[in-house]
Formats: sequence, structure tokens, C-alpha cells
Amino acid sequence: MSPPTTTFARCTAVTCLMLLPLFVRATPSTAAPGPAAVPVRRACAVPTRKDQMACLALVRTDTSHGLRPQAAPAGLGASDLRTAYALPAGGSGRTVAIVAAYDDPKAEADLATYRSRYGLPACTTAGGCFTKVDQTGGHHLPAADPGWAEEESLDLDMVSAICPACHLLLLEANRPVMGDLGTAVRTAVSLGAGYVSNSYGADERATDARSDASYFDHPGVAITVASGDDGYGVEYPAASRYVTAVGGTSLTRASNARGWSETAWNGAGSGCSSYDAKPSWQAGTGCTRRSIADVSAVADPNTGVAVYDSYRSGGWLVVGGTSASAPIVAGIYALAGPVAPGSYPASFPYEHTGALNDVTSGGGSCAPSYRCTASTGYDGPTGLGTPRGVKAFADDGTD
Repeated sequence: MSPPTTTFARCTAVTCLMLLPLFVRATPSTAAPGPAAVPVRRACAVPTRKDQMACLALVRTDTSHGLRPQAAPAGLGASDLRTAYALPAGGSGRTVAIVAAYDDPKAEADLATYRSRYGLPACTTAGGCFTKVDQTGGHHLPAADPGWAEEESLDLDMVSAICPACHLLLLEANRPVMGDLGTAVRTAVSLGAGYVSNSYGADERATDARSDASYFDHPGVAITVASGDDGYGVEYPAASRYVTAVGGTSLTRASNARGWSETAWNGAGSGCSSYDAKPSWQAGTGCTRRSIADVSAVADPNTGVAVYDSYRSGGWLVVGGTSASAPIVAGIYALAGPVAPGSYPASFPYEHTGALNDVTSGGGSCAPSYRCTASTGYDGPTGLGTPRGVKAFADDGTD
């Protein structure tokens, strides 16, 4: 894969550890000028084995840390996101599941801080809104990990921002491997979650088709997956034909009718799968297999979101990566309403392309260019576009 800057090439598990912190640009030198580079660090350790997954949160290191919970955080807040994507109220009683690895001991307390800061209703275990379980639905929680804790805080905060009335189900897998994370996905569905967010990935493998059948084939459930943070190149499980692969944009305020402007983030994973078959609802030339991504939302750390995490972290953080866009879109699916038992929600945006913000600038450099550069209509880093209300994510019975 190409990196999200012009400085680093894709690295091995060993050399990646030598490149932190990264400096992420919103647009590379081959595209239109964009914001200056900002320093970030990866929340999760780079995998050292082929079967390991990494979370895809990028934490900025140039913003204030250790702010009091009452202090105003940097980064886009809940109202910013709802306004930028023209989102209605709704989602009451619908359950969005977050799948991650390891335990975040402060998950519920940190969630309370975030929701209080933005005037969102409380979501607690006692009130029946928040539930945390292990990968099989029990209470034998895995070991704690500060990097994955930041990921879990990001995911919970983003779903809360988008769908404050939704219930939250956090599933913590024993290890960041496909077998454990996939088991957690299955458990989430069995526990009644209609929407499942996954913000992790790894290089594709020839065994991915088996993982598709084992873990991600759940008609009637909206499953979102982050497309990756290393630029052009495909990761799994974003490549699964049963999920909505979510790419990334830079989101800034603008003096236009919308009030916001978006360009493709050159760090967003994109491309043509080497193994996964193209789903029936996805058309397009230049890729005979699954093309990534489907849709997108803000992911550029330059225009990152505010997150609260206190487990061995600094409190208020500014975070980017497609780990932010995947739970945003999962929350929007929940706002859009229930899904018919036989429907695949990944198909819905393809039926309503006019209900999305088409992102037409930004990205990287590759051939064919649409795989990594924004253009009119479908492109790799932003897919069909970003949410404009919920119509593109609703089941209208036409699939």
C-alpha cells in the first residue's frame, strides 16, 4: 500500500515501529494543496504476525493532553458531525455493536465524560443502554491494552455522537486475530445488534473467503469496516463482500450552502481486492473483484474528532483514521432504521447515490487513478461519497 504521506513507504512489522510518530498529510504532493502535516501515532501496535489485526486509530500528538473533563476539547465534536452530515434524531432502542480486541477498563466512565461534555443522554450499564462483554457474550474480559482502549473510546464516542439514542454493545475479543474478532462479530449478531462496527484490518490473505462465510455473512445486519490508514492498498475485512467498507475524507467548515467541504484523505485504504468476489450490487470497470471503499466519512487527523480516553492516556484526544469513519457510518445505518432479514445493507448506498455528498477532489496517485484519487461518481478512497442525511443507508426494499 502507499502511505498517507510522501515520506514513508509501506513498512514491515519491524520497520513500522521505527517510523512513529507518523506525519500525516491531508493531500499528497501529487494532489491539490491541503493542510500542513500533523504528527500522529498509531494507537495500536503494528502486527508482528500475518494473522494479527491492527486497530486503525491515529492519535494526534500536537494537541493538548490531560485536559480536565469539563474543558473544551479540540477536534470535531458531536454537533459538528451531526450538522456536517445533516443527520436527524432517531435510533431509539436500536443496538450498535463495537468489536475490538482487549479490554478498556475505563470504557463506561470515559463514555460518560464524552456524552456529558456534548449534552448527550447518559448511556450506562445500570440504565440498560451500555453493555460490555467478551467475544462469546460472557464476562471473562480479556487483558487490558491502552492502545485498543483508545480505539474503543473512539468507536463508542463516534456512535454516541451520531446516534445518541442508540444502545451500545461493546465486545472485547481475547486477541487481535481474525478468529477472535470474527467470533465477536458473530456474537454481536446473536445478541441482537442490528449494526456492527469494526475498526481494524490487516493485509489480505487467501483464506479471507472462508472468513467471509464464517464471520461476516449476516443478511439483515449492517456491518461496517474501516478501509485502512496506509493509503492505496486493500485490507481485510474491509474487502469482505458482505460489509460496507468505509473510506475517509478531510472535513472542514466552508462558506457554502452545506457549511462544510470534504476532500479525499490520501491515507484512506482503497483499491481492488486480490481475493474477494465483487458483490452483485457493485459495478464499475477496472476491477473484476471487490472494490474498496463503498462510502466514507471524516478520517483525516488534520480534521480529526474529539475523543475522551483516560486509561493510561491523556484524557481529551484528537483522533483520525478510518477507525473514526467506520463507527460514524454504523451509527447512521442505525438512524436510518431497521433492515429486512434478507437484505444486505452494503447494497443500500448503491441504490441511492444521489443521497450522498460526492467527493471529487483529493487523494493519492495510482493507476487507474480512480482507485486512489477522488473523482465524480465512484472512487476508491471515498466510495460513492459521504452521508447526506440517512436516505442512502435506509432499507427501502429495492435490493
